[in-house]
Amino acid sequence: MYETGKHSESTFIDVSEENSGYSFDPGVCRQTKKRQLCTQIGDLTQQLQIGNTASQDLAEQVKSLAQENDQLKEKLAFFQHLVANNAKNGISIYQFSLKETQIPGKYRYALTLIQSGERPNDFKGSLKFQVKLSQNGQSKLIPLVNKNSHRSFPVEFKFLHRLEESFMVPPDTSVENIQVQVFKEGNNSKAILSETVPPSL
Repeated sequence: MYETGKHSESTFIDVSEENSGYSFDPGVCRQTKKRQLCTQIGDLTQQLQIGNTASQDLAEQVKSLAQENDQLKEKLAFFQHLVANNAKNGISIYQFSLKETQIPGKYRYALTLIQSGERPNDFKGSLKFQVKLSQNGQSKLIPLVNKNSHRSFPVEFKFLHRLEESFMVPPDTSVENIQVQVFKEGNNSKAILSETVPPSL
């Protein structure tokens, strides 16, 4: 009887202690819910950051693929041009462009020459560039010079030659166009090729 009562008392105490662990405490409840809410917000924020990072990576990949696509298109156009002119012998201007840079008054020009034919010899010659400027309502032609301050740009190549240079113009001066002339070695008086282009955007 005593043992039973003691056992019952112990059981009652254990149950009371167990129930006291689940007693309602508004402060503890608010803290618990706040921690859970913070955890959920943290998880959502992390997911959002991961999503933003993935979007940025995707945008960079799309930009990179677009640039690669443009380069492939340019190469394809070049080889199509080369194949189309393979039956012809001689020099031709594949690409000639003029663009204004982000620096005020600074322009960059690029030229690509190709030589077609089955077994062409090395082409030896020179290039001359002149820029048409407009200042105070007047136009004038200014010859460009190379790094050695010469007006003649010597060239020697078999299939392809690319040149890219830049020049500066004074303030309040606009560039109307640029002209290139191609001369064969030994004949600097008569150009075999000539092309004029305006600045492009």
